[in-house]
Amino acid sequence: MTQAHMRLNENGRVVIPAFFRAALGIEAGDELVMELDDKELRISTMKHRIERAQNRIRTYVKPGTLLSDELIAERREAAKRE
Repeated sequence: MTQAHMRLNENGRVVIPAFFRAALGIEAGDELVMELDDKELRISTMKHRIERAQNRIRTYVKPGTLLSDELIAERREAAKRE
């Protein structure tokens, strides 16, 4: 595990060291997600969280299947019943 020690400035800001930004693939303007878990702060990118969710879903979906097509078909069926 790599560690870095830093101080919180008077505005409540912390600079994420370049090494961590590079390791996480964080670039200026990226959307970050902060999560408090058992008094520990976790920082990840929204892009990484989406990729992780997509990988989890892939284990349940047959290759070549588009979930968006299935959702559209379900919505059309629901609309017919209304």
